[in-house]
Amino acid sequence: MDFIFSIIGFFVTGGPFMYPILIVFAVGAAIAVERYITLKLVTDQNQTSWSKLQPALSEGDFDKARELASDDTSTVSQLLGMGLAREGAVRRREDIEIAMEESMMEIVPRLEKRTPYVALASSIATLLGLLGTIMGLIQAFTAVANANPAEKADLLSASISVAMNTTAFGLMVAIPLLVIHTMLTAKTGQIVDSLEMASVKALNVISTTSRRQVQV
Repeated sequence: MDFIFSIIGFFVTGGPFMYPILIVFAVGAAIAVERYITLKLVTDQNQTSWSKLQPALSEGDFDKARELASDDTSTVSQLLGMGLAREGAVRRREDIEIAMEESMMEIVPRLEKRTPYVALASSIATLLGLLGTIMGLIQAFTAVANANPAEKADLLSASISVAMNTTAFGLMVAIPLLVIHTMLTAKTGQIVDSLEMASVKALNVISTTSRRQVQV
């Protein structure tokens, strides 16, 4: 219970800048949670879809693969669906690869959507903490200038201690948000790498099958 009261006292004595920092944290945390859930769902959907598409691709059954991709909403199905649709019209590897690259250009921005705002919230929290400390120090020195000389030292030290609360709180908010942003960026990179791997495997299978059909 004392710990809770100490936290409340720390927040209240920090001054008005504590509230904007808290709002920034709430917004950044909400975006981070939404992004994590979205990326987790994308990863799970891709793994499920790839486990269905890979056997059809390995067997060279592109009609079945096209049907599976068209009935699925995962990003890997969207990516391979573009390539498989082009495979049905033309068999040039370059054209199929361009179609998949075009689809990748549409998918990647959706995966990265709003993630930079988490890093922005981290930076804003730090700057608000510093600004709150500076404003608090200005008020402290102004108050000390008009205080009794015998009380100046104690008043100044107490005022500085309170002013530093905003910097401390800003850093307590900024550091976790920065770590979470790094984790989200890494998660997004893993998804993009897996999509690129899937596209390369699909291209290799399509190219190999096309060469065999030409030879026959």
